[in-house]
Amino acid sequence: MNEDPPVSEPLHRNVVKVIDAGRALGVDVVPRSYPQGAKTAQDAADAIGVDVGQIVKSLIFGVGGEGADDDLELVLAYVSGSNQLDEQKLAAAAGASGCRRVDAETVRAATGFPIGGVPPFGHDTPLRIFVDPDLLRYEQVWAAAGTWTDVFGIEPSILVEVSGGQVIDLRRD
Repeated sequence: MNEDPPVSEPLHRNVVKVIDAGRALGVDVVPRSYPQGAKTAQDAADAIGVDVGQIVKSLIFGVGGEGADDDLELVLAYVSGSNQLDEQKLAAAAGASGCRRVDAETVRAATGFPIGGVPPFGHDTPLRIFVDPDLLRYEQVWAAAGTWTDVFGIEPSILVEVSGGQVIDLRRD
């Protein structure tokens, strides 16, 4: 693992929000800041010095029927950085017949965070959570801490526990 970079001071309000949400869940969130950014899983893995599979991609999707967008339920999938999400598997896990991407504005409205910086918890709206079991292979995984330049490490079993996430195969084969 690379040497710990300094945490940007003062902390961005989104990072503070994630720290506070973690504290409320009994999790000590210790952010690391990477000014070059960690927008993609590979960027984050390279910056931190870990395997790309250890990166938690927090992805927001709409699930529901095949009809109008206004009846979609937003859900969150934690996906290993080395995997692609299978939208049909996510739909089935959520008990829906369809699944589709949502736009950046919808993500920010639901979570309070921008795409690329969506943390696994601390969202403005409670969301059902589905967890890629491949994340559980690691002792530690890394997630966005509210911005695309800040991340934090957490044990995957703790992440599943505090999020109330359902562990289910989400990987596209």
